[in-house]
Amino acid sequence: MKVNLQPTLNDSNLDANQTNSQRQLAISISAIAEVVDRNVPLNLCLILDHSGSMNGRPLETVKQAANRLVDRLKPGDRLTIVVFDHRAKVLIPNQVIEDPEYIKRQINRLTADGGTAIDEGLRLGIEELAKGKKDTVSQVFLLTDGENEHGNNDRCLKFAQLAANYSLTLNTLGFGDNWNQDILEKIADAGLGTLSYIQKADQVVEEFNRLFSRIQTIGLTNAYLLFSLMPNVRLAELKPIAQVSPDTIELPFQQEADGRFAVRLGDLMKDAERVILANIYLGQLPEGKQAIANLQVRYDDPASNQVGLLTPNIPVYANITRVYQPAANPEVQQSILALAKYRQTQLAEAKLQQGDRAGAATMLQTAAKTALQMGDTGAATVLQTSATRLQAGQELSESDRKKTRIVSKTVLQDTPRP
Repeated sequence: MKVNLQPTLNDSNLDANQTNSQRQLAISISAIAEVVDRNVPLNLCLILDHSGSMNGRPLETVKQAANRLVDRLKPGDRLTIVVFDHRAKVLIPNQVIEDPEYIKRQINRLTADGGTAIDEGLRLGIEELAKGKKDTVSQVFLLTDGENEHGNNDRCLKFAQLAANYSLTLNTLGFGDNWNQDILEKIADAGLGTLSYIQKADQVVEEFNRLFSRIQTIGLTNAYLLFSLMPNVRLAELKPIAQVSPDTIELPFQQEADGRFAVRLGDLMKDAERVILANIYLGQLPEGKQAIANLQVRYDDPASNQVGLLTPNIPVYANITRVYQPAANPEVQQSILALAKYRQTQLAEAKLQQGDRAGAATMLQTAAKTALQMGDTGAATVLQTSATRLQAGQELSESDRKKTRIVSKTVLQDTPRP
């Protein structure tokens, strides 16, 4: 397994007469499968809400979806199941799959009762999942239909950060319309996973299968993007780095001992790119082809039991010319639009929380136009519908808000059903 690392500037030409220029650097990163590669075992943890509000069809469909995942696991894969209401317990301790029928019987015995304590479920799930993380791809599916009424949201975020430190990826699934989208998004973002919205019970199996198929393509783990900037080149001060594919996430970074910046990427999928967008400023540079940055990826390869592997250093060049002519890159422009769509929607939500309905509607319309520019017609429809409802003096339902949040973050999954 190797890493494909491709940096591209939104405009590789720079005006030598300008004392300050801004550029967006898109960095595409993916794992490249090789013929000799063996499959890496999965280490999967299901953290399932079985509180009283899940009673009836919701819990039955979740059990059905969990059973189907058990059937899809291969010999050598590991599974943990943690369930929670206002307490949490380990239903299936972390183990290699040997008796799938026993596991399915335990799942089928679940009944709905009690309140909701997401943080306790998360704590137990992370503890169990960590036991099987060596030489595996470790992923959490956390599903809930409610607020964390018996728990503490700050604890959830601390556990999500802990999971990230252990290189465990957290995916969150909100069921119905009564879950807290802010906390589930923050958990998924911290764990570099994905946030999914399951509006109706009959979507559960489909969504579990979609996520499972996605994690089966993971080839490399614990990846970090390392980069250094040349003199006279700097990062933007406010939110300089974001992931724009497969989901949009604002990414934190830290400085390594050698002075390079490190951005945690988590898992890398085979032949499916992760795109990072960095916002940089360049001072006046001499004419000619100039290196402005160096990039490298550090990663683990569980298939070969190797950790801390490094790609070759990849330099990023700009062409400094006295007679400037733009050389815009359309693919990077798509990444810029994806980030703009996300941030415009975030601004709309902030305005709505402040009671500025007109301002929120305007920002949603702007986000809808951005989505259309990038060819994301599904998102454009959802965003414009929400804007129109606000302009008509209507309230946005919980379903409207959740669909708006999901389409702002990704164009990979199917547009949520109206």
